[in-house]
Amino acid sequence: MQVRPDHHGAGGAALVWRVPPGWTALSSASVGGGPGRPRWVTNLGVGDDFTRTDLPAYAAERAAALGLRGPGTTLLTAADVTQVEHAEHDGVRAWATVGVTKPTWALAPDGRPPTDPGLPPPPGTINIVAALPRPLSGSALVQAVGTLTEAKAQALLEAGVPGTGTASDAVVVLCPPPGEGGADTPPEAFAGVRSRWGQCLAVAVHTAVSAGMRARPWPAADVDAGVRW
Repeated sequence: MQVRPDHHGAGGAALVWRVPPGWTALSSASVGGGPGRPRWVTNLGVGDDFTRTDLPAYAAERAAALGLRGPGTTLLTAADVTQVEHAEHDGVRAWATVGVTKPTWALAPDGRPPTDPGLPPPPGTINIVAALPRPLSGSALVQAVGTLTEAKAQALLEAGVPGTGTASDAVVVLCPPPGEGGADTPPEAFAGVRSRWGQCLAVAVHTAVSAGMRARPWPAADVDAGVRW
């Protein structure tokens, strides 16, 4: 599977992952998310002033401009996608675009919703795409998303970020179909943080997100480090 930055797509820069046939994905993306077998994944750069709400139509327009066909999964971010961080550990690969301008806790410190739920979250997104070399069972795919999220949160806390992520973070976990690498290769049953492949995933994600934080340390000069929302 290959990733390439594309600076010529209509609407802004994009990262494109070409996914081999038969691969399975589990994603929190708002376009093409959930379980599925995408043929491609995109991480699309959008401006801070992006206001479109017809996200499937927008994603389809950008995909067509990039020459992509078939089902796919689309991530969006106001971060500079050309500054993608990549890490690999024992065959597990992770790519992260790290934009931390509005970090948030899962629960506001005072226990109340930190923002008007009717308003879209401000720009500041961490998007992560991860690929494992082994097939995963359905439950292991869910565990992998949890492992990825824990590793991201750990990297942010170690970097001094006051939150476990941003309100618009999205992830994609990809794995090959059963039988990949041999007809008798069964799906892995576990991908939690203490399983072999979960630990490899945690290392790769933590490394990529940490690199993103080193490149763009918290807090940025134009960010109020005291904000909690």
